[in-house]
Amino acid sequence: MIDLYYWPTPNGWKISIMLEECGLPYRLQPVNIGKGEQFTHQFLAISPNNRMPAIVDHAPSHGGEPISVFESGAILIYLAEKTGLFLPTDLRGRTRVLEWLMWQMGGLGPMAGQNGHFLLYAPEKVPYAIERYGKEVNRLYGVLDAQLARTGAFVAGADYSIADMAIFPWVRTHKAQQVPLEDFPHVQRWVDALFERPAARRGLDLGKELRAGTLTEDARKALFGQTARSVRSGEHRRD
Repeated sequence: MIDLYYWPTPNGWKISIMLEECGLPYRLQPVNIGKGEQFTHQFLAISPNNRMPAIVDHAPSHGGEPISVFESGAILIYLAEKTGLFLPTDLRGRTRVLEWLMWQMGGLGPMAGQNGHFLLYAPEKVPYAIERYGKEVNRLYGVLDAQLARTGAFVAGADYSIADMAIFPWVRTHKAQQVPLEDFPHVQRWVDALFERPAARRGLDLGKELRAGTLTEDARKALFGQTARSVRSGEHRRD
């Protein structure tokens, strides 16, 4: 059994999709990031970066004590290696998948996150930031579109992989990112194909009732007001 520490966000959806695709049994452990639950002592023992998702595998492949894993990319690799699914074992195939997984972790995710922040959550409009991150997200969509034109199927080649699962949830937010998918026809084709996968839809639907409609001031502080000092002092913790 795997405990999934989760909130319905793009990074959380990566892991819920992977667990559904693999058919692994799991228990949902909601982490309400708007209430600062990511700062509890219990969660920090699993995810020292104060971020979800994280997992605890109570039945590791090689036996022994439960294993906790934080950071969504690391979790995807861990689950792929545990199950032997969605990550090729040959050198070239594995390298391609990991390249595109890291592209999402280091590029699309952080840039789309900043773009979304300045478009939707910043207390005041900052034109330079909106332009800067908007242009970079547009560039990244162009990179993805060109790659999907080359492969004709999935991001890293002919087979569906953890690279697709990592990228898809962030592209799902394209409307909030103000990215018109009609400008990227190969991305549109790929998104449509992934929405046809029942496991992907189940992963996206997990915990959708948990999402709040309005960002309160307390939630804004928990999400955007953290510093090293506040983490050390336990300012946001709810033990």
